[in-house]
Order: sequence, then C-alpha cells, then structure tokens
Amino acid sequence: MPATVEEYIASLPEDRRTIMEKLRKLFKKNLPKGFEECISYGVIGYVVPHSFYPKGYHCDPKLPLPFIALASKKNFISIHYMGMYGDQAMTKWFQDEHKKASPKKLDMGAACIRYKKEEDIPFDLLATLAKKISPKQYVDRVESYLNRKK
Repeated sequence: MPATVEEYIASLPEDRRTIMEKLRKLFKKNLPKGFEECISYGVIGYVVPHSFYPKGYHCDPKLPLPFIALASKKNFISIHYMGMYGDQAMTKWFQDEHKKASPKKLDMGAACIRYKKEEDIPFDLLATLAKKISPKQYVDRVESYLNRKK
C-alpha cells in the first residue's frame, strides 16, 4: 500500500497517471479550505482532518472523516464523492448537469462516479462539484445523519 499520494500516482500506468494527476490538481484547487489530501483506504483521499472534526470517521474514529476518494481501478477511474451520499437534491443536480457536460451515459452508484476514459470525464463539472460543500457543511450533514440513526 502506498504511503503517499505521490507513491500512489507513481505506481499507476502512464495513461492513468496523467488522468489522476489532472484530477488531483482539480480537487486541490477547487475544494474549500479545510479538507486535507492523504492516502485513505489505499487511494487518494480528501478528508476532514481530526484537527477540525476530532470524532473522525464514525466507522473507525482513528481515521479522519472521508469526503472524496480517487481511485484507479482495473477498468475505470472512480470518484467517491460522499457529499452526494444520501442527498437527493445534490445527486439530481449532478445527474442533470452531467447530461449537459458529457455525451457519455453517467455510470454512478450512491456516491461513486466511474469513468473509463479521460475524454468521458467532465472536468469543469467536477471542479464545480468540488466547490459545493465546505468541511463544516459536510460535518453538519454527517452529524445530522448520525443523530437520526440514534
């Protein structure tokens, strides 16, 4: 398992390395201040650090709260954007905007977006998506969700 984002990217084939570097630059530039980049679950992660949210990830409080994960899989690139998880309005917005931004059919799960080729990726839309939720807004959503479960 790579220890750093640089090691993760360096371990990828050249074509994937280029895409992941482009996505990394996009998220680093557009995410609101407060998210931190790290290796999370063996892939590139953008998290709410313990310094901002000491409770950490409810499934494993030793880990920071995950927000975005970028992964190069065998047949696709995945972007796990937890800001859409359980948020129907955000998901609908993204789906509608994706239709305008990309000719390819959206391949998406609850919070996972998958792309097979670089030309399928709507980079401008992802930049807009990255700006939509601050660390505080995300923490508030997570807390609201966890409090509902009690």
